[in-house]
Amino acid sequence: MPKTYDFEDFCQITAALRKKEGGCPWDLIQTHESLKPYMVSETAEALAAVDLYDQTKDSDNFCEELGDMLFQVVLQSQIAAEEGLFTIDDVVQNISEKIKASIQAEETAAE
Repeated sequence: MPKTYDFEDFCQITAALRKKEGGCPWDLIQTHESLKPYMVSETAEALAAVDLYDQTKDSDNFCEELGDMLFQVVLQSQIAAEEGLFTIDDVVQNISEKIKASIQAEETAAE
C-alpha cells in the first residue's frame, strides 16, 4: 500500500526541494518573481479543470490541478520563510482569521 501523505508531509517535501544539499536545482533557483508565470499557468489550468469537471465529472484532473496550485502557495511560502518574511503557518493563520471574521460578521448580521 502506498504511503499516505498529509499537509505537513507536503510542506516538508517542498522544503527538501529547496535544500542546498540534495535539493532540486530548479527549485533552488526560484524566487517569488520567477514563479509568477507558473502561478498564472497553474491557476489557468485549475480553472480549465473546473470546466472539465463540469462537463465530464472527472474529479481526478480537478484534484491534480488543485494540488499544483497548492504547490505554488507552499513553495512561495517556503521561499518567504527562508527570507524571514513569513511561513506557511502564517498564511494558514491569516486566511483562517479572515474567513472566521467573515463567518462572525454573517452571524451578527443574521441576528
